Amino acid sequence: MQSIDVSRSLFGSTRISLISAALLVGAMLFAVNGRAQQTGNPQQPGSLPESSGMAAQAGTPTSLHELVQEVEQKNPRIAASYHGWQASRNVAKQVSAFPETQLSVQQFSVGSPRPFAGYSNSEFAYFGMGASQDILYPGKRELRGRMAEHEAESVGAQVDSVRKDVVGNLKMVYFRLAYIQQTVGILQKSNELLNQVEQAAEARYRVGQGNQQDVLKAQLQHTKILQEIAHHHQEEGLLEAQLKQLLNRPQESPDIVAETLTVRALPYSAAELLQKAREQNPDVRSKAASIRQQETQVELANKNFRPDFNVQYNYQHTASQFRDYYMATFGIRLPNRGRQRSELAEAQENQERARRELDAESQRVLSEVQQHYVRAKTSEERLKIYSDGLVPQSEATFRSSLSAYQSNRQDFESLLSSFLDVLNLDLEYRSQLVEHESALAELERLAGVTLP
Repeated sequence: MQSIDVSRSLFGSTRISLISAALLVGAMLFAVNGRAQQTGNPQQPGSLPESSGMAAQAGTPTSLHELVQEVEQKNPRIAASYHGWQASRNVAKQVSAFPETQLSVQQFSVGSPRPFAGYSNSEFAYFGMGASQDILYPGKRELRGRMAEHEAESVGAQVDSVRKDVVGNLKMVYFRLAYIQQTVGILQKSNELLNQVEQAAEARYRVGQGNQQDVLKAQLQHTKILQEIAHHHQEEGLLEAQLKQLLNRPQESPDIVAETLTVRALPYSAAELLQKAREQNPDVRSKAASIRQQETQVELANKNFRPDFNVQYNYQHTASQFRDYYMATFGIRLPNRGRQRSELAEAQENQERARRELDAESQRVLSEVQQHYVRAKTSEERLKIYSDGLVPQSEATFRSSLSAYQSNRQDFESLLSSFLDVLNLDLEYRSQLVEHESALAELERLAGVTLP
């Protein structure tokens, strides 16, 4: 017994087209009633209606461009990464600032622990004030600031990476939702029409013009449509929840209606996309900034072999009959060379690690760009084959089968088989369309380009 071939898309969903629903109505109703059903917009059996499943969806469709703008403004993950970047931009001023100045107050007693004991009769008792200042070896503060700036660059590139990742997830969910919503509308309309087909087949069987097998086949297709509608309603609810999470909308807010998917062109060659990925990919840029940070760390580790300095100045005052004291001190802080050699070795190893990580990240990104480019071009070629060859050929075959069925030269099973060919080829076309748009979305994320 023939049944609808369940084709699974990239996201595991079955697909059906309005074209197929219209063809089924044209075949079944003409065969049962001997004439085409008349509606407000009549169509000949086998003709291809221009409307789509989106007509079954309530509300105004929201474009992907609008949602991308909204997610960039409201997504909490993007906002958190942005504030982290803003925080990192303030580190450079902190680490490159002049060391804090230390002020001191002293009181020295003679003959008793009481404050100011001996202050009037001993020139050793005094009240003093002083200041102390650490001075780093020239160049150390600048290197520390440069290290922090490079780290902020790396964090800034990560912000762009987070944004592209969130936008990429939004596009994938949007594509799935667009497919599901279109398919739900088609299935609902097909279910209504199959109810009529089932009733007509039963009526024909009761008067002896049909057979029980035709009735059972109509009932089977009707049951499968009901099953797919339930599955699609579940899938649509899950996708709506994911979209609202990404957009930071309340879950009880109105559902989103997606626009109909269309084929976009890829105006870049593989070489152009690879070059743009090398220059614009945020993950690669973040790793490159990390290398600059580690290079500066090596410079600082070498500079740390140089000593730092300390200057102090103290003023001491006793009673008026005694002279005041003035003391200036200059100190040198000698580095521990063994510890500094270990610090330099660590910095050099981290520099090499950062270089290897950049190589690995670059290879990963370039490999993914090449893979998605192949996916996009292959799916583009397949879409052309479907639209220019397979789909019109299957429609021509179906119209021939319909004509033969109308003249009692072909049975119901052969007609249904030719209809299923039209249906399955249309499902495969839609699968390739989702594959194509998903590949383009990944190329946009990896290469930092925007496709119209």
